[in-house]
Amino acid sequence: MENKEQVEQEINQKAEGQMVEENAQKEANSETNESQAENQDSKLEAEVADLKDKYLRLYSDFENFRKRTAKERIDLIKTASEEVLKDLIPVVDDFERAFKAAENETEVAKIKEGSQLIFHKLVRILESKGLKAMDDLVGKPFDADTQEAITQIPAPSEEMKGAVIDVVEKGYTLGDKVVRYAKVVTGA
Repeated sequence: MENKEQVEQEINQKAEGQMVEENAQKEANSETNESQAENQDSKLEAEVADLKDKYLRLYSDFENFRKRTAKERIDLIKTASEEVLKDLIPVVDDFERAFKAAENETEVAKIKEGSQLIFHKLVRILESKGLKAMDDLVGKPFDADTQEAITQIPAPSEEMKGAVIDVVEKGYTLGDKVVRYAKVVTGA
């Protein structure tokens, strides 16, 4: 029996030894898992911080881009209008000279000729900037995209119904865009 007790005792000791080893191994695994989890947490926190930094830099770059393009657009508008105004200054000078000359001039034909020269100079400047007058509208069909009918009168002939009979005020285009609609009288 002693032998039996001794065997049981050895088995119990071996079992306890195995349990102690298993517990020690579990604790070691647990500590390893905890350190891995902490390590992974710190990596994720670093990655989040890096992404936040990148986001802030990108947002800042976009804001700077937006402000720069807005400023460039304003500068472009100022520059474009400055160019047109510089081109119109000689026309103003010509008008001033014409007014001075008209004070002493008695012939209307010379005043008219001088005024026409200034007018043609102004028209050339405006055309060089892309402004075009809508000419030759009388007799053509009414176009609501480029014309404004201010009144209708009875058409003098059947083919003039719905057509432009008279132009009260010229229309102008700048490129393909209508700057001022032509004011016309149409036939009914």
